[in-house]
This record gives sequence, structure tokens and C-alpha cells, in this order.
Amino acid sequence: MMAEMKMSDFLDRLSSPAPVPGGGGVCAYAAALGMSLGSMVANLTTGKKKYAEHEEEIREILKKAAVVTKGLASCMDKDAEAFEPLAKAYGLPKNTPEEIEQRTEVMENALCAAGEAPLALMKEILEALLLLSRLSVIGSRLAISDVGVGVQLCKAALNGASLNVYINTKFMKNRRIAEDMNKRAKEMAQRGSKMADEIFEEVAGTLCGKK
Repeated sequence: MMAEMKMSDFLDRLSSPAPVPGGGGVCAYAAALGMSLGSMVANLTTGKKKYAEHEEEIREILKKAAVVTKGLASCMDKDAEAFEPLAKAYGLPKNTPEEIEQRTEVMENALCAAGEAPLALMKEILEALLLLSRLSVIGSRLAISDVGVGVQLCKAALNGASLNVYINTKFMKNRRIAEDMNKRAKEMAQRGSKMADEIFEEVAGTLCGKK
């Protein structure tokens, strides 16, 4: 499983010609790191008298963040599972009309599955951003910069995941399904990027004494 690999092994394999991991796995990894930073900030906040009024909410955020982080990490393997059939489909023979027809059908199904994986990741990232947004307001001021770092990781992962949708839908024959997937990706990317920018400005404003 990708999420259980040593970082050095992951980087070595990522650098190789192997089909996975690729951009999708990296996006999931980056987002999981971003959410983990949020959990760190929440853990540094809980139990502190200064933030006692938010104790219950912080504990709830910690529970939700653990679920989101696990979901993001699992997206690393889901991306690999979705891409491997596509990689194999590219190698199918296309010497006869029958082979071409079969290859086209297999490719179409594989492209659709490979496009749905990053869409699922984007949905998880939006959940992470919602939690980071709240932490930017009630999290420990001593670690608030880590919320900003987490947000930037999640934003990069979100936009990267959208590209992984588009690279697959570009080659799909069924344009109705392809455009629907593109629409969902674009909407989530725009909504998430706006949210991430607002959170980052909140954090930067706090650090620069504007809050």
C-alpha cells in the first residue's frame, strides 16, 4: 500500500518509470500532510486554558480530522488502483476491427474510473479545508502558521487533482460524461481555491498583526 511505504521508497518509485505512484498519489499525500498539520495545531490547542471556550469544538475537529486524514491517505491507493487498468489498456492490441472495438471499450471504462478517483480526492480535500478554516480562527496562535502551510498543501493538491481529472476526460469518447466530470472538478477547484486563499489571508493577517 502506498500510504505504508517509507518516504525514501515512495520517492524512489515515484522517480522511476513505474505507472504508479504518479501525480494523483502525490496530491493525496500532500493533502494528507496538510490535514495532519491541522491535527497538530488542534492537539497543541486542546487542554490550554487560553482556548478553554473552544475545547469541545477542538476535540470534535480532532475526531473529524483523523477521519479525513485516513480518507486522504487511502486516496493514494485508490488512485493507483484506478490508474493501473488504464496503463494496461494502452497496451492492448489494435490490429483488427474487433481488437480496436474491444480496446476502445476498455479504454473508455478505464478513463472514466481514472477520472473519478481524483474527483473523490477533491471532495476529501474540501472537507480538510473546512476544518483548517475553523482552526485558523480558534487554533493556537503559537502554531497558526502551520494551518497556513496545511492550507497551501491542500490547495496545491486540489488543483493538481483537477488536472488529473482533465487528462482523463480529454480522451473519453462519451463527452456528456466527460463534461460532467470536468464541471464537477472545476467547481470544486474554484470553491476550494477561494476557501484556501481566504484561510491563508486569515493566517497571514494574524501573523502580521492585522488581526
